[in-house]
Amino acid sequence: MKQIAIFLMLIANMTMVQAALNVQKITDNVYALEGETTQRSPSNFGNNSTHGVIITKEGVILIDSGASYLGAKELHETIQTITDQPIKIIINTGGQDHRWLGNDYFQQLGARIIASSKTKQDQKIRADYHLNRLGGLIKESLEGTEPFFATETFDEKMNLTLGDVNLELYHFGAAHTVGDIVVWMPSAKTMFTGDVVFNDRMLGIGPAKNVQSWIDAFEKMAEFKPEHIVPGHGKASDLATATKNTQQYLQFLIDKISKILDNDGDMLQASKIDQSNFHFLTGHKDIAGKNAQWVFEQMEFDY
Repeated sequence: MKQIAIFLMLIANMTMVQAALNVQKITDNVYALEGETTQRSPSNFGNNSTHGVIITKEGVILIDSGASYLGAKELHETIQTITDQPIKIIINTGGQDHRWLGNDYFQQLGARIIASSKTKQDQKIRADYHLNRLGGLIKESLEGTEPFFATETFDEKMNLTLGDVNLELYHFGAAHTVGDIVVWMPSAKTMFTGDVVFNDRMLGIGPAKNVQSWIDAFEKMAEFKPEHIVPGHGKASDLATATKNTQQYLQFLIDKISKILDNDGDMLQASKIDQSNFHFLTGHKDIAGKNAQWVFEQMEFDY
C-alpha cells in the first residue's frame, strides 16, 4: 500500500510540473521567451504564448505580462536568469489574456503599463470572460490573479524611450483582437508583433473576426522589413517564416471562401476546405475547420 501511495504522489507531482519558458537570444539585449504552443494549462499558468524582453541601461521592457499572476511571476523569474535589471515597462500588445492578466504583478513592482486605447477597452469588456475561461483551463494556477488595466494608452502611434533604447508602437487595425499593436525596435531591426503573427501554432481568427484587417495590419508591419520577428506565439523568426505561418494562411482562407461564395456555397463546404498545406502548424486539428467557418460567416455578411 505504501508503494502505491508513493506512486500516486509522484504521478500527482508530475502533473503539476512547471512548463519552462524557452529563452531565445535575438541580439545582445533582446530576447524572446517562448511558451508552449499547446493549450493553456495549470503547468504553464496560461502562458502558451511568446513574450519579448528588451534590456536597457535603465531597466527592462517586457512585451506582454502573461495570463495570470503566477504566469507573470514565471516570466519575471525567467528574466532574472538573464539580467538583474528591474522591470520598468510592460507593453500589452493586445486584449488576449496572456497579453495582460499579469499586469497586476508587475504594477506592484512599479512598472508602467502601456497599451493601445482599444486594447484597454477590450481588457475592461472581456476581463470577466477571461477569468471564467481560465478558471476552467488553469484552475488553481489562476490564484492571485486580479485584472489591472493599462494605465497609459495611445490611439495609432507612440514613441517610447527607456535608457538607450527607442521604440515605436503602432496600432494598424484589428488583427487577432481589436487593439493589437506591433512594437518596432529600429536599432535591432526587431519587430515584436504580439498576435499579429502566429508561428508554429495555427492562429485562431479570434474575437476581432476581421480577416482582411488582420492581413492589412500584417502587411503594414512587413513594410518595416524586420530582420527579426518576436511573434505572439511560437519561435522568433524572420519575416518570410512569419508570412508563411500567418499572412499566407489568412489569404488562403479568403481565397477559398471567396470561391465558395461565388458558387453560392454554404458553411458546410467551408468547413471541409482542404487545409493540409498548413498541417505543420500545431493545433490545426482543433481550429482549422472553425477558422473556415468564422471567415465564411464574416465574408457572407460582407458579400
